[in-house]
Amino acid sequence: MCKLLASCCAVSCLLVLTGCRAVQEPAAGPQPVNKVYDQKTGRLTRLDFDTRKSGGIDTWCYMDGTRVVRVEADRDADGKVDRWEYYGADRKLDKVGMSRQNDGVVDAWAFSGPDGSLARLEIATNRDGKVTRTEYFDKGVFVRAEEDANGDGRPDKWETYNGAALESVAFDTTQRGTPDRRLTYLPNGRVLAEHLK
Repeated sequence: MCKLLASCCAVSCLLVLTGCRAVQEPAAGPQPVNKVYDQKTGRLTRLDFDTRKSGGIDTWCYMDGTRVVRVEADRDADGKVDRWEYYGADRKLDKVGMSRQNDGVVDAWAFSGPDGSLARLEIATNRDGKVTRTEYFDKGVFVRAEEDANGDGRPDKWETYNGAALESVAFDTTQRGTPDRRLTYLPNGRVLAEHLK
């Protein structure tokens, strides 16, 4: 996808530098099949690519002139987008969206930490675009999660992990915004239940 982004940027820069005239495309990387411009302003709004050279568009770069805003890709050739890349005003990758059911509906977004590893995963568990579960990672290792199980916009379930093992789950059963009950999973297999103040 980095090569694709580089091609998007290279092509859009060439188009701007030449006054949006037809230009020779760069030899390396995926070639744009279609360029879409805003009819009123003449600004580049989208580049369409056939990265597999199969005769069909599989990647769409949404542009604001020369700046990539979003890239959508159908990586498995099933006719449905399965990856969404969102770029900030600083031209850096902000987050990557995915479809957990591989049906073209974005329902999870991954965010990288400063070291480039996965730092946070936001999930719309109801697949409606509204984030209800957030999973946190430390250097790519899953460490904790918060979930809004009742849909009121606030976390009411907190999980902690030790490696891949669930260590504890805390619940807000009184809707006060803080945990009042916790289950702790001990290494010996016992579960310790406690009520919190």
